[in-house]
This record gives sequence, structure tokens and C-alpha cells, in this order.
Amino acid sequence: MTFDKTRSAGVLAGELARLYSAELQRRLAPLGLSAAQFLVLSELWSEDGQTQRALAGQLGVEQATMANTLARMERDHLIARKQHPDDRRSQLVVLTEVARRLEVVAVTAAVEVNEAVLEGLPAAERELFLSMLGRVVSAMRDGNGKQQA
Repeated sequence: MTFDKTRSAGVLAGELARLYSAELQRRLAPLGLSAAQFLVLSELWSEDGQTQRALAGQLGVEQATMANTLARMERDHLIARKQHPDDRRSQLVVLTEVARRLEVVAVTAAVEVNEAVLEGLPAAERELFLSMLGRVVSAMRDGNGKQQA
């Protein structure tokens, strides 16, 4: 039995993720954003006022990683923290005006990177590829890649 990295879903997905992340970072850098910060902002642009725990869960990162990212974002005046109205032990992460002003240009950069990733595929294949990729990711999240009955 041999291993062919050109036929490995994991290797190819990892390479795609690396290339996508590098290009997204290149386009976000002039805005003062990292790719990780953009992902947090994209969650907050969709629903402002979330807990650190909720953001970490939605983005699939460890609490410590999210804490470090949020600390940098707070330092850079992208987010602020405010007391949770229903839980005195918890804080909500909220957008600042600085972050709100970045939404259109940052989202445009991400859309352009996505288009660049898919430009070699005809429209019908793009939709099929994204659908299949989404199902694979969901299956891996739900069952660690095991076949579901």
C-alpha cells in the first residue's frame, strides 16, 4: 500500500487552507487585520454581542486561542467587552466603530479571495465542490470522519 498525497483529501484540503489563508492575510494586512481577527469580526458582523465561549465554539478554536485573539482585537480597538445583562460572570464581545467601518472592505477582500480560489472551475462545478466540501466538513465535525448509519 502506498500513500499518494495528490489523492489525499486531507493533504489537498490542508494545502488549499494554507494557500487561502496566506492570500486572505495578504489582502487583510493593509487593513491591520489578521485572518483570525477577520473570522471573529465576521461572526460579530452577523451577530454582535456574543460571549467569548460562543465565538470559540462557532469558530472551532480553543478558549485560550480565542482569549489571545480578543485581547489583541481589544488592544487594536476592534472590539470592546461589556457586562452580560443576564450573567454577571460573563461578558459580551461587541464591535467598535472601527470594526464596523472595516466590514465592507474586509468582506470584499474575502469574497475576492474566495472567487480566486474557485476561478478555475465552471459555475456548476463550483456549486458542487462547495456543497461536497461542506458535507465533508460537517461529517468530520459530527462524527470525526466515521460513516454515519
